[in-house]
Amino acid sequence: MTRSPYIVTGASKGIGRSVAIKIAEAGFPVIALARQSPELDEVGKRLAQVQPESYSLACDLSDSAVIQAVCQKIDARVDWIAGIVHNAGTIHPVHPMQGAGIDDWSLSLRVNLIGVQDLTQRLIGKMGGASQSRVTTISSGASLRPVESWSAYCVSKAGLDMWTRCLAAESKDKNISAIAVAPGIVDTGMQLQIRSVSPELFPSHSDFVSLYTDGHLAESDDVAQLLLPLILEQTMEQSGQRFDVREL
Repeated sequence: MTRSPYIVTGASKGIGRSVAIKIAEAGFPVIALARQSPELDEVGKRLAQVQPESYSLACDLSDSAVIQAVCQKIDARVDWIAGIVHNAGTIHPVHPMQGAGIDDWSLSLRVNLIGVQDLTQRLIGKMGGASQSRVTTISSGASLRPVESWSAYCVSKAGLDMWTRCLAAESKDKNISAIAVAPGIVDTGMQLQIRSVSPELFPSHSDFVSLYTDGHLAESDDVAQLLLPLILEQTMEQSGQRFDVREL
């Protein structure tokens, strides 16, 4: 019997790519979303080799018109959605609040939070019902504590945690669960971007360089393996909760 798909955002690299592949290997088709890139094309081919009904679609979560078009394509091909993994995110701008450009600051909230609502709202009609659909948002320690020069990221991740709780509360009678999971500090492109910022703009710069040079960053595949049971098996009783991968 063909299973219904999971949608994974930010699936072209890092945690998103690893999660998408793990889900496919577990037997589910995956619709991989990310901005257009050779990496997105590659992961789409890789997923289709594992689960033939998998494919990738270019989707910029900062652009509502693009989200609408992508959701129309999904709607035309999919009868029911098993779950969504909201992984896509941006750390930019890493800059003190006083000098952060408002366009960059606003873009961070669009990608990290508003795009999540936009995508989910357009697809939720094909979720839940007789069978449970599962929504997983990738959180961060920055959702719980302020980090200097990360104001946009901290605010958007804190908002994403509350968005998850709101979705859980509103969907408890629709058989749609929603959880947030903090993945820990993972060796991804985002970490490289953090290390590339001028130390003058980011007081904790040396700490993040040390995490890398001292070998304290987790690997995406390892984190994805830990996340997989929650993504695929979260219960309605767990809906609304926030988990930390380091405690699993």
